[in-house]
Amino acid sequence: MQIHLRFFASLREAVGVSQESVSLPAHVQNAGQVRDYLRQRGGIWLDALAEERALRMACNQQMAEAATPISEGCELAFFPPVTGG
Repeated sequence: MQIHLRFFASLREAVGVSQESVSLPAHVQNAGQVRDYLRQRGGIWLDALAEERALRMACNQQMAEAATPISEGCELAFFPPVTGG
């Protein structure tokens, strides 16, 4: 399955890219599994997407949980929590 990834704010700065397309193995079926898959790249990816980091995800511009299913061609975005003031 091929999906489009987007990275925002400090996460974009940490991984050094704002977007990319990726082909996923068949066992990657939801947003949380994509995050796990990207962590397997190691290095900056392991740190930036660490499980203990508070990150938000959106699938096709709708807020997503780890269990949110992904599909061919979807856009999955990762970003830190946003605060206002």
